[in-house]
Amino acid sequence: MIDIVGIGLDGKAGLTEKVQKIVEEATLLVGSDRHLSYFPDHPAEKIVLGDFLQAIEQIRQHHEVRGSPAFERRGLSDSQDYSIVILVSGDPLFFGLGRLLLEHFSAEQLCFHPHLCSVQLAFNKIKIPWQDACIISLHGRSLNELISYLQPGHPKLAILTDGKNNPSAIARLYLSLDLPTYYDFWICENLEGNPEKITCYKGQEIETLASLPDHTFALLNLVILLQQEDNQLSLDLNKLPVLGLPDRTFLSFKDRPGLMTKKEIRLMILGELELQNNQMVWDIGAGTGSVSIEIARLCPTSQVYAIEKTAMGVTLIQQNCQRFQVSNLIPIQGNAPAMLSDLPNPNRIFIGGSGGSLIEILEVCQRKLMSDGLLVIALATLENLGTSLEWFKTNNWNYNLIEVQISRSVPINKLTRFSPLNPVILIQAKPFVSIRKLTIGSSCH
Repeated sequence: MIDIVGIGLDGKAGLTEKVQKIVEEATLLVGSDRHLSYFPDHPAEKIVLGDFLQAIEQIRQHHEVRGSPAFERRGLSDSQDYSIVILVSGDPLFFGLGRLLLEHFSAEQLCFHPHLCSVQLAFNKIKIPWQDACIISLHGRSLNELISYLQPGHPKLAILTDGKNNPSAIARLYLSLDLPTYYDFWICENLEGNPEKITCYKGQEIETLASLPDHTFALLNLVILLQQEDNQLSLDLNKLPVLGLPDRTFLSFKDRPGLMTKKEIRLMILGELELQNNQMVWDIGAGTGSVSIEIARLCPTSQVYAIEKTAMGVTLIQQNCQRFQVSNLIPIQGNAPAMLSDLPNPNRIFIGGSGGSLIEILEVCQRKLMSDGLLVIALATLENLGTSLEWFKTNNWNYNLIEVQISRSVPINKLTRFSPLNPVILIQAKPFVSIRKLTIGSSCH
């Protein structure tokens, strides 16, 4: 058997008596310089773990040499006297060397003796249950992999780091994504070691964290991201832009924080709506109300109706109205088109969601839209695009299409790359109005 022993920063003292005995009886001891330093007087032959594949080949040779003359020269007459022990950090099968060993040795040849893993230690240090945590390893990986975990807004993230993907780099990436999810950053360094250090960064402090040099942190560190319970920061309305509110300023669905019309797409929609003051505006499928809020702030003398089918969505729209202090926006809960017939005739209509009733909604919009009105649809699927175009052609509407494919820059270590948003198709449409040309004559004197 090859014994793989997990060990912490407390060294030999953190091992049980049983595991200590296994290590003491080893005739070949394998580990990093740090792990081997915990047993400076151990008489075993030692292999320093550097290049993993090279070390595994050496272990294989030692494992297969039993019974050979080389084995006998060591004074070992029986294979039972020969023992290989590999020292690793924490749990060997938790992002550890154990997975690689299982690729090169059979399971029957290996025996694992796990120690507490770093994630387990970290959550216990900050006194937070972790059975629902999402765990990501960035050790030797691309920082890009973290984006797909940050965007959905997982409430608890445990991130294993390395020298490049360190806490500052993670903070810079998080800030660049402009997410509506607010996290507290816990940096856990040298857990169970000396000196152990645990630091929490909240709110604006995360910008400070992002600015720290990479060498600020101990080599052995772990980042825990915990979503704030209220998931919002206070707003200074005087510092908000007139147009193009940052995504992070909106309250959003806690379980789907990325489910909103992104700022860049909102700007395109607002332009296509050709807004004016003193208009009646419908926002159908308003979600969290991000488009409605922008319209209400830009056109304070217009009346905006935000139609949303979910109670949670309407609640968020109401909360966002209070948050941005807009009073000309009316949230309405209900399914379109049923809720549309009783609303005042609109000058502008935006359809951000149809709930599978696109044709029925367009039929009502055709009856209710003012003669000089304009409609804009945001579509994410080719099927709805085909349905829309067929309806516009059949009903003699003029329309223009814009395909919007936008990427945002994100910092990746010392470099910058683009991260794409979901592509969107915008349709600006208005009913065709026939104009009779009149020839006006005048007499000349």
